[in-house]
Amino acid sequence: MTKIKLVAVDLDDTLLSRDLQITGRVREAVSAVRAAGVHFTISTGRMYLSAARFARELGLDVPLITYQGALVKNACSGEVLVYRPLPLVYAREIIARVHQLGYHLNGYLEDDRLLVERDTPEGRSYASFAGVEAELVGDFLEYLDRDPLKVLAIAGEQQLDRLREELVPLYRGKVHVSKSKPHFLEFSHPRATKGDALAYLAGLYGIKREETMAVGDSYNDLEMLEYAGLGVVVANAREEIKKRADYVTEASYGDGVVEALEKFVLGGAVA
Repeated sequence: MTKIKLVAVDLDDTLLSRDLQITGRVREAVSAVRAAGVHFTISTGRMYLSAARFARELGLDVPLITYQGALVKNACSGEVLVYRPLPLVYAREIIARVHQLGYHLNGYLEDDRLLVERDTPEGRSYASFAGVEAELVGDFLEYLDRDPLKVLAIAGEQQLDRLREELVPLYRGKVHVSKSKPHFLEFSHPRATKGDALAYLAGLYGIKREETMAVGDSYNDLEMLEYAGLGVVVANAREEIKKRADYVTEASYGDGVVEALEKFVLGGAVA
């Protein structure tokens, strides 16, 4: 079997527990992987600021894949390796369409700023979940004067599915449109994907595609799962995501990640 040299793992509903924590078992497994000389990184749709605290908890000193791959930034030095914002012209068009529908919008700028147009329950819930304070800035169409890292709409899943079906054909090759959670629809640079970012890191470390492993659970993980030599999906994922995996774990959340690390990287070294 090909030796895995680089592992990229999603945070929410994958590495983290249901209550958004890193368990001791996960911490122990990641430590063992790093001790074995394998590169381990986080790959998330979260802001860098939100992801970095988990990286510190795990002692990671590698570039983190954040904002779906729009920003790859070193966890120790703060060096920016990849920066792919959403062109403002497309962001404005999408914002205008979401305004017509009345859905909540988040905007993100390169200095790790979370922007909201108005105070809403959705915005407060998101800020609490991410552990980041949101800035109330008013109408994005008036406020934004530069390319945002991404734009995120929050609404019911069926509403967002309809919006996605409408916008994907219009922005194919111009904007990457993906659900990160059932109620989150994200708009980003066409190459701001976890798959593109993982390919970049593999090249940075001189690692072959078949020597990479990705672990995820959702739609925004699909490009990463497709790129990786081994694509792993945790048991709590939806069936349509599991169908795209090379391996589906028996365990859920962080325990599923540990299962994959034991099976494919450590050979059963973690208790």
